[in-house]
Amino acid sequence: MYSYSITQWMFFFYFYCFAGWCVESAYVSIEKRKLTNRGFLRGPFLPLYGSGGIMMLVVSMPFRDNLVLTYLAGCVGATVLEYVTGVIMEALFKVRYWDYSNQPLNFQGRICLGTTLGWGLLTILMTQIIHVPVERFVLSIPEQALKISTIIFTSCFLVDFALSFKAAIDLRNVLIMMEQVKKEMVRIQKRLDAIIAQAGQGMGNYKASLTESMSTAKEEWSGSMAELKASVETKLESLKKIILTKPAGHLENFREELLELKTKYAVNLAFRNRLGRLRDFFQRDMIRSNPGMTSTRFREALEELQCRVQEKRCEEDCEGTLEEETAEETLGEKLAEEIPDEE
Repeated sequence: MYSYSITQWMFFFYFYCFAGWCVESAYVSIEKRKLTNRGFLRGPFLPLYGSGGIMMLVVSMPFRDNLVLTYLAGCVGATVLEYVTGVIMEALFKVRYWDYSNQPLNFQGRICLGTTLGWGLLTILMTQIIHVPVERFVLSIPEQALKISTIIFTSCFLVDFALSFKAAIDLRNVLIMMEQVKKEMVRIQKRLDAIIAQAGQGMGNYKASLTESMSTAKEEWSGSMAELKASVETKLESLKKIILTKPAGHLENFREELLELKTKYAVNLAFRNRLGRLRDFFQRDMIRSNPGMTSTRFREALEELQCRVQEKRCEEDCEGTLEEETAEETLGEKLAEEIPDEE
């Protein structure tokens, strides 16, 4: 049985956090052919590996002399830890920092059979080989030196965790706001549909149609944001033609509403564009450090942010999104010119 002090357990945790960071960062850097700082934190720590290392030591305590039971305990313990961690992180941050959806025999994309079996092997490797020299090294450190080192590591870890947690929450808020903007654009599109449909009818029919369109505005838009923008702009162009061909008095019923929608569209488009730029360094770095990050609810918004923080080669994949930024900044002024004032 392991009998360590709290300080020694903490030092083991930080040691395996660092070792896990070294292994995974090296693997991803080789795969991507560029230096990559992996993980949730900015510093050289991967808490999942530290927690996993401690978990492996704890669950293997009763079975140290039985490799089969050690293997099974490692499979179960590490898989439960990975699943619970994934659920909590997704609930907090609305994104997945790892996703096994493409792996066979996965459960909710959070765990899969392959990694479960791998955790069992790693538990045996940890308890029988890796931890032996690590334990010898830690036990050889004078108690006072170990305490000072642990305090320093804890301070750095807590500061790093606080900054990273804030960045993850801020990134979550950006995704939520981008989705809210898209929903507002859907509502604008629905209202434009009502105006176009009732352009040649009376005010009563127009109000009834507008109410109906607002009641269905909560329906999810199945297309992309680019398709939604194209749809709204096409409808604005159609209304411009209607205004130019209809008597001015006929347009009084919805002229004010149309001007309001035009302004809202310009403001929302510019706001989403600013959100997509992701000016905060820590948020950009978090996306770079977790290339496998996914989100079911905010998939399109997250992919847009991922595209924007990548290098120049990603610009073509963004279908010209970056080239539209300057034009979108002044879209409000352009739209204001499209609908002529009443003579």
